[in-house]
Amino acid sequence: MTTTATTLKGQPLDKAAVDSLLRRRLFYTPSFEIYGGVSGLYDYGPPGCALQANIIDLWRKHFILEEDMLEVDCTVLTPHEVLKTSGHVDKFADWMCKDPKNGEILRADHFVEDILESRLRGDKEARGQKVEEKEEDPKKKKKKSKGHEAIKLDDAVAKEYEEVLARIDNYNGEQLGELIKKYDLRNPATGEQPTPPVAFNLMFQTSIGPSSNTPGYLRPETAQGQFLNFAKLLEFNTGQMPFASASIGKSYRNEISPRAGLLRVREFLMAEIEHFVDPEGHKKHHRFHEVEDMELVLLDRDTQLSGKTTTQTISIGQAVKDGLVDNETLGYFLARIHLFLKKIGIDQSKVRFRQHMANEMAHYATDCWDAELLTSGGWVECVGCADRSAFDLSVHAKKTGAPLIVRQRLDEPKVIEEWEVEIEKKKFGPFYKKDGKTIEAAILATTQEERGKLGKELEENGKVFINVPGVGDGKVEVSKDLLAVKWQKRVENIREYTPNVIEPSFGIGRILYSLMEHNFWTRASDGGDEARGVLSFPPAVAPTKVLIVPLSSHKDFAPAVRKLSQKLRSAGLSSRVDDSSASIGKRYSRNDELGTPFGVTVDFQTVKDATITLRERDSTRQVRAEEDKIIEAIRALVEGTKTWQDIESELPLFEGQQEAEVTVR
Repeated sequence: MTTTATTLKGQPLDKAAVDSLLRRRLFYTPSFEIYGGVSGLYDYGPPGCALQANIIDLWRKHFILEEDMLEVDCTVLTPHEVLKTSGHVDKFADWMCKDPKNGEILRADHFVEDILESRLRGDKEARGQKVEEKEEDPKKKKKKSKGHEAIKLDDAVAKEYEEVLARIDNYNGEQLGELIKKYDLRNPATGEQPTPPVAFNLMFQTSIGPSSNTPGYLRPETAQGQFLNFAKLLEFNTGQMPFASASIGKSYRNEISPRAGLLRVREFLMAEIEHFVDPEGHKKHHRFHEVEDMELVLLDRDTQLSGKTTTQTISIGQAVKDGLVDNETLGYFLARIHLFLKKIGIDQSKVRFRQHMANEMAHYATDCWDAELLTSGGWVECVGCADRSAFDLSVHAKKTGAPLIVRQRLDEPKVIEEWEVEIEKKKFGPFYKKDGKTIEAAILATTQEERGKLGKELEENGKVFINVPGVGDGKVEVSKDLLAVKWQKRVENIREYTPNVIEPSFGIGRILYSLMEHNFWTRASDGGDEARGVLSFPPAVAPTKVLIVPLSSHKDFAPAVRKLSQKLRSAGLSSRVDDSSASIGKRYSRNDELGTPFGVTVDFQTVKDATITLRERDSTRQVRAEEDKIIEAIRALVEGTKTWQDIESELPLFEGQQEAEVTVR
């Protein structure tokens, strides 16, 4: 939903200015741009690559190392049979409609959302309220007719629109079609109402091998490779449960109408975790006590279904206790996701966890919460955390016969008494011929209660009737010479079970873009020039940690710059040298746009006594000390063991260069 976005400092966010900065400084750029580009595909430049690598590095430390996970890297190419079994071939789809006049393809839920939001903006304008314009795709501006009209809506109609938007993710294709007709929604470019929505599978199809006899897809998620390797991972983990696997890699989705830059793309980096847990233990987590007091902002499904988007702030412990969040392991990962987003610099006032409603739930999920981040495009899903139950392991085991189960030796043998069926296979198959396997499967699928009744009927009548859909009239007679049902007692020393899975899934590109918006702000210029953009990335994720600025191109500075650059590299701190002819103030400003947190100036005093100044990006304040002390201070700041306030209290403040910077800006 459209929102009024703000910068890190609370200023109104100019999305065009942010995107211009990010493209101009090569954080990202449209792929194949000199050929006209392809929507939904982007390349990352040097600062974008470095930012992404630093986010992934922190993700690995926060999850894989901290939680002792098993990392795997699985192939992107996936055979058709695998994704058919997992349900993706039949169910991994969005709803698509088409403009009958110009053939434009529209994603149905986005189309409904855009038109209703436009009408609500027109209503606000008609009532004299300030309206935040929604940024349009520049490629589509030529197609658009005039924007929203300032038409006042009835209060009841406006309320109805808002309720529809609150539930927009819960509508299926038929319901979206009904909304299009009910509200007479038309494509602004043509004035035409689109065709009824149809399902469009989002996977890219391909063939594997030169004969094209093996159909396949580019994977839409990294999860399936982890499930298929479950037995090997369990063995690697010496059979110990619970455990988690993790994978970082590219996934591919053939989005119907990519929009909003990096927020909706066709090729993207995912980081996914599959936490395998024993369902008999009520999905408890041994570290839940560490996070249970943490408060999260939650938007539950019942609130959304009532047509509202009101959130509640509640401790994750209380949310699990109340049944709002299904279990401890799911709650534990929601809290850990929250901590990770905080660690990399996501604005905590722009985070919420939204629960999926029934119709939007993935086919494999029993409960799911999205970590959504507020951006210029509204609330954007950046992390999904789903309880996939035992779906994936069960369907793959059934299809292949592979034992994707856990065998657990019991401390005490378990005595089990139950009804067991015994089929006389030498007679059964020849008697029923081609229907034999179907009838046998129906018998084996009976419950204990049903088997008890079958046993009694066999004893009394010598035959029973089994419900077998698709065979004859749906009822099959089975005599007691073919089937026996007996009350048996057995002792089990081994328990076999299929684990359930809790899956946190991170869209790294969406997180990266949200991080850039959340950390952007503008600094007023004392010289009357245009305000300069600043990206206040935390030092740990900043693409470059240090800018080295020689006061001038004087030859005496070169040895000191080379030495300092080498020392920073040896300390594991990325740095860049800017020895251009621009003023120091402008050189610093250029690197504030890149998010570089620290600047070091080499001047004539450095040549005399080997001291250098250290500038902090956000405050522009500086300290001066010996080279080794400055490098150690930078390392502590990047590692997070010290703050800038700590450094100012430990090292002498330096005013001279700061004043010079102000005058040249």
